[in-house]
Amino acid sequence: MSKDYIRKTARYNGKKYEATGKTELEAMTKLAEKIAAAKRGEEVVGGSMTVSAWYIEWKRTYKDPKGLTSKSLSMYDEKFNGYIKPAIGYMKLREVKDVHLQRILNGQAGKSASHVKKIRMVLQEMFKRARQSRLIPYDPAELLALPHVKEGRRRSITEEERTAILAVAEYHPSGLWILTLLYTGMRPGETAALTWSDVDFKHNEIHIHTAKESGSTTIKGPKTASGVRDIPIHSKLLPRLLEARGDLFAPVFPNAKGGRMDDDTMYRRWRSFCRELDIYMGAEVYRNQIIESKLSDDLTPYCLRHTFCTDLQKAGVPINVAKELMGHSDISITANIYTHRDNLILHQNIALLDGSGGKDGGKNFSSSSNT
Repeated sequence: MSKDYIRKTARYNGKKYEATGKTELEAMTKLAEKIAAAKRGEEVVGGSMTVSAWYIEWKRTYKDPKGLTSKSLSMYDEKFNGYIKPAIGYMKLREVKDVHLQRILNGQAGKSASHVKKIRMVLQEMFKRARQSRLIPYDPAELLALPHVKEGRRRSITEEERTAILAVAEYHPSGLWILTLLYTGMRPGETAALTWSDVDFKHNEIHIHTAKESGSTTIKGPKTASGVRDIPIHSKLLPRLLEARGDLFAPVFPNAKGGRMDDDTMYRRWRSFCRELDIYMGAEVYRNQIIESKLSDDLTPYCLRHTFCTDLQKAGVPINVAKELMGHSDISITANIYTHRDNLILHQNIALLDGSGGKDGGKNFSSSSNT
């Protein structure tokens, strides 16, 4: 350092701070300001700040004001505190290289694609903003590659599961909710927003125009215009809805206090139904605890929505109509479900090609056949 400058240093909470000035007073004043900022929980924004300090500043400045749900904000904290901070939180922002970030992702190899992609997203958003703010000369997260991950895929329920679900829905308190998911393909958040004024018995339709925002109790319009739609009431669902019919503006699926369901309420309803479903399917129970489960661990409420779509496919409903009923914003989303391999449908269509479709339409094909 030039002899014209004086440097002063001090420690606060185990961290070293330094400042320089042309006079001792100037250096001491700058140092005092840094210590005061540290005591207030602030940091001087720059490439020399730690990754942890930048995360706090970045989230406070660019994420918190955007009105994201608490669920979305907690995702950022979970990924940073659990996976990013332990690896590079102590490093100075400008010292981070792409190899440091790639190692973080590589350490998550074999885990779900959703989990790893979220970690990458947090890294890319953080460091892209740091580069745009000219805190660092280049973005080390720009070209991060995903390691081998498990691609989770929603599925339709099996025929065995369908039989059991329909049976348990006859007597379980959440039976109507489960049947509504299965026979309408509604998203869970859409069922939480549903009131009896949306159930049009005169025209035999359910009008969907709102949904509960994930991670909050806010009821708002759908993310896209395609979410607003009318779904004809399935003949097997109609009598159950008529039986449960309530006041015009009351929730169709209320919580224990008569209000709208939140995420916790839906989770408890689903777990309660799945427990009864598991027992129905032969789970071993000891002292009221399930010892050996028979239920698949990938069964989720969205499996019922997925099943509704595959049922439309099996019934020969055109894909553009299915898109409208599902409330998909892009037909490619519907196509991803419609193009799932179904051997029965394959045989039914080849029967049309070879002329035997008029005889049995492929109905004699067994899905367990090896042919």
